[in-house]
Amino acid sequence: MTETTVVVHADPDLLAQAVAARLLVRIIDAQAERGEASVVLTGGRIAAAVHRAIRDLPARDAVDWSRVDVWWGDERFLPAGDPERNETQAREALLDALPQVRVHPMPASDGPDGADPEAAAARYAAELAAAAGPGTAALPYFDVLMLGVGEDGHVASLFPEHPVGYESRPVSAVRGSPKPPPVRITLTRGAINTAEDVWLIASGSGKARAVGMALGGAGPVQVPAAGVTGVQRTRWLLDRAAAAEVKPRFRSLR
Repeated sequence: MTETTVVVHADPDLLAQAVAARLLVRIIDAQAERGEASVVLTGGRIAAAVHRAIRDLPARDAVDWSRVDVWWGDERFLPAGDPERNETQAREALLDALPQVRVHPMPASDGPDGADPEAAAARYAAELAAAAGPGTAALPYFDVLMLGVGEDGHVASLFPEHPVGYESRPVSAVRGSPKPPPVRITLTRGAINTAEDVWLIASGSGKARAVGMALGGAGPVQVPAAGVTGVQRTRWLLDRAAAAEVKPRFRSLR
């Protein structure tokens, strides 16, 4: 059964620094145990701050980045290099400073599948399955899967009441996203829930209601953040503003 913890930091800057340090330690531990590490990145403002913090921490040199696989939880289906793509933002903030890291971006709208997001989603699912190694596993081992939390409670590109919330395949195209752009690719809830650790990261008062509802027992279709958990650990990493509606018994202040 997954262990759920909520850690609250004083402000967004401290949150980003703490998440960055925590992730580096987790990667180092994974490499000590298994020889490699696999991380799923998210997008958004707080994710960019985390990525910059990792880049600037001296402890980043303790990681063998040639033995780290980087995946994405979701992506905006836009042309390669578009500034709105999560991949573009992560490369600028961190990945371009780690030239040996094994990066697995989700396909772009000008990629081999053209403007067909369903084919692009199937392509990414096939890449994930290939990385899973021998056997019947559809997904590789994920040490840490990071998620931002939207003001409506969405995670990755799983939005409240959207049909993709019922999808059984590991990767799905998203059409009609309530948040632009309207076409996206996302890991589904089932795929997310295979990760060893799932970290939900939220900053700002605009996220407080969604965080409070997710931790207060909301349903996964109503509030997708409520339906994602790690196999071993689920960590909510928040600043004080985002934690304003979290019941005190859940909080661990830092």
